Amino acid sequence: MSGPVRPVIARDNAYFFAGTAIGELRIQKCNACGELRHPPGPSCPDCGAFDRGWVVAAGTGTVFSYLVHHAPQVPGKQLPLVIALVDLDEGVRMVAEVIGVPPEGPDGLAIGDRLTVDWNVIDDDLTLPIWRRTEAVGKRNV
Repeated sequence: MSGPVRPVIARDNAYFFAGTAIGELRIQKCNACGELRHPPGPSCPDCGAFDRGWVVAAGTGTVFSYLVHHAPQVPGKQLPLVIALVDLDEGVRMVAEVIGVPPEGPDGLAIGDRLTVDWNVIDDDLTLPIWRRTEAVGKRNV
C-alpha cells in the first residue's frame, strides 16, 4: 500500500467527504434539535431523531490535547506524526493530523495553540483535512 489508509465512506459520512472535496469542513447537525456532533452517526444522541443535516464549520479550533506518534509505521505517512484533538470553534471535537510543526522541542505543538484546516488532496476521489498552526496557514511546505 503506497498511499494513506482510505476511510470507509458510507451514508453517515458521505456529506463530510463531499465537503472536503470542495474545501469545506462539514459538521453533522440534527435538523430536529440543532445539536452538532462529530463523528457523525445515524441518529441524534440528544433527541434520538434520524433527521440529519450538516453545517460548514469555520475550519478553526484550539488544541485540546495531542500526541506524537513514533511507531508503528502508518501506511502513506512519514513518522513521527503529530495528532491532535481539536476543539472546533463550533463546539465539537475532531481528531486531526497537524503538519508544519516539529514533533518535539520548544517550537512543537502546545495545548491551546490555534489551528486552521487545510487540505491534503490524495487523488481525484479523496481529499483529507489536515491542520496547521493558524499563523502558518499560507506557508505551504507540505
